[in-house]
Formats: sequence, C-alpha cells, structure tokens
Amino acid sequence: MSITTHRIGSQGMTASVEGLGTMGMTAMYGTRDDAGSVETIHRAVELGVTLFDTADMYGPFTGEELVGRAVAPYRDGVLLATKFGGLTLDESGNVVGGPNGRPEYLRRSVEGSLRRLGTDLVDLYYLHRVDPDVPVAETFGALGELVAEGKVRYLGISEASADTIRAAHAAAPLSAVQTEYSLFTRTVETNGVLDTVRELGIGFVAYAPLGRGFLTGRLRSLDELSEQDWRRTAPRFSDENFAHNLALADRVRKIAERVGVTPGQLALAWVLAQGATAIPGTKRRSYLEENVAAAALTLDADTLSELEEAIPAVEVAGERYYSEAMTSIQE
Repeated sequence: MSITTHRIGSQGMTASVEGLGTMGMTAMYGTRDDAGSVETIHRAVELGVTLFDTADMYGPFTGEELVGRAVAPYRDGVLLATKFGGLTLDESGNVVGGPNGRPEYLRRSVEGSLRRLGTDLVDLYYLHRVDPDVPVAETFGALGELVAEGKVRYLGISEASADTIRAAHAAAPLSAVQTEYSLFTRTVETNGVLDTVRELGIGFVAYAPLGRGFLTGRLRSLDELSEQDWRRTAPRFSDENFAHNLALADRVRKIAERVGVTPGQLALAWVLAQGATAIPGTKRRSYLEENVAAAALTLDADTLSELEEAIPAVEVAGERYYSEAMTSIQE
C-alpha cells in the first residue's frame, strides 16, 4: 500500500493526495501520546505520505516541535506545511490577541517556526486566519518577500473568502487554500471558493474531511470524548445537535456497508473525488492506515451522488465552531 501523488496548484508543488493533519497530536483532542504520534508520522512516510500539516498555535508551539523531530530523518522527502496568524502569540506561546497578518509579526513567526521545525525552509506557509485590520495584499506582499529570501517555498491561506483569495493571489501567488470540507461541511461549493481556486490554478486542501469524527462511524456518544476534547465546545457536538448529526452520518455508514469499505474511507474518497488534497488528522497508526487506503478507492457517479444526497448541507445542525471562533472565518 502506497499513496499516489498529485500537483497542488500551479506553482510547482507536488505532494501525496492525502497528507497528515497533526493538530490532535499535541492539542485540542485530549491526552498526548508523543511516542505514538511519532510512530504514526514514521508510518505515514513509509506509506508514501509526503505532506505534514501543523501550525504555530497547535500547543502552542509543541505541534511544530513534535513534527519537526519526527520528520527529521526524512526531511528531504517530505513537505512541511505550517501556519501563522490564527492568533497572536508572544514569544512564550501565550495568546495575546486575535488573528495577526502584520508583516513584522509574520517575520517573527516564520523564524520561530523554522527553529521549532528544525529546518531552514518552510515548504508551505499559510496565513491561518485573515486579519480584518490588515489588507491581505500587505500580508502577502511580505510573504512574497519570504519566498524571495528562500525561507518559504510555497504560500497558502486558510478559511478565506473568494475575494480575499483573489487579493492575496494577486499580491503573491498562492499554491493552496485550506478550508474545512467534508460531506458535513460544503460551504466552499456555494460561496465561490472552489470556483475561484479552480479558475486561478490554486490547490485546495481539505481539513477535517471526516467531519470531526462523525463520518468515521466510530463516534457514537459524547461520553466517548475526553473532558479536554475541544469538540465539547462545538455546536455540532452539543447535546441538542449530536444525535441529529449522528443520524445523518449513519446514512453514510449504511452506504459504506454496501460498498464494502469503512465509513471514513468512503467519506475521504468523496473528498478526493472533488480534486481536493485531504489532510485527515490522527495520532493512531491503525486509523492512518485506514485513511491512506481510501486513496485507492474510485467511486462511480451514482455513489458520489448518493453520498451527496445522504447529507444535505441544510440538514447539518450547528455551526462548525463556537461563536467567537466563527468570527475569524470568512464565508
């Protein structure tokens, strides 16, 4: 079993069709298991995964440190993607403000990321959230300077509107736009984002392609989430919405049983069929192997349509994030 590669955008980047999201290894999803996470990253490399996604705010800082250590033996064969500006962090990793796209902040941020990742070049550097107080052209003008200086290879932006993507791309060419996308979250299909990236030749990277766990078929009760799991604050996982959304996900589970694959594999195969790069996150080798196997699936048109009809976007209950976090997402 080895995963295939494809081009992401038109600036020259090539990576595996599935990457590995690493947020949950050190943040947001409960107890850490650094040794297990490192083993999972090493297994991902063995399976042909070449794109590893992290961010300075994961931890904060500990996510980059762990990924940097884990990929060090394979550095020449992998792409490190990290992000800055989702929140303003001080030198100790304390949150001292909201989204930050100021040129002086991004320069300090990239130096910290390079140090923690143990590399002299970030392969893909994202603006994590758009700063409403700084023109995005100003931010990406400064990011373009980092590319010219050889500190960054490719540029990306996360959770940006179609207009913002155009403005950023005009200032410095984008290779990737990263946004939540799954059978549970399909806003990019109707708000112009997918149309825009396809028009401009920008790659689309889908995070949370398994619907934060709903689409794996394994999550059956809120009691299964640890007290530290951030999903307990997410409206889709609230007491009033959980059962409703689980029933929607069970429609995918029934289709998967007929097809002969796991629900998660079916959900991932659907995302990949849209031309996206998926970055499902896990710290467990068994789940990684299950996810990677999804890249070998080819779904026919009837199955794709059946999946889309199984979970109408309007039927999913609750926002993706709690209200304060939603304010930094452009839809």
